[in-house]
Amino acid sequence: MLWLIIFVIIVSVIGLVATLIVLKQEGAKMKKYEEEGDTAENELQRSLEYETKSLSSNVKNLTWIYVVVLLLSFIAFAVYMFMR
Repeated sequence: MLWLIIFVIIVSVIGLVATLIVLKQEGAKMKKYEEEGDTAENELQRSLEYETKSLSSNVKNLTWIYVVVLLLSFIAFAVYMFMR
């Protein structure tokens, strides 16, 4: 039982770290945009870029992260139920 708890904690930490990496990438983009200055043209370009590229890639990355974490948790639970 202890190994199951440790496994779930490790998987959760991996999911958290992966989420923070995605957040850090977005923060770096925002910092870069702030350094370039805020003109109406830049804001429009950023908005279009976010809608087309950033949103789709971030949602895709986060979806994969949480699918893998969820699957690993279910596998760990199934192994626990089988071993019990």
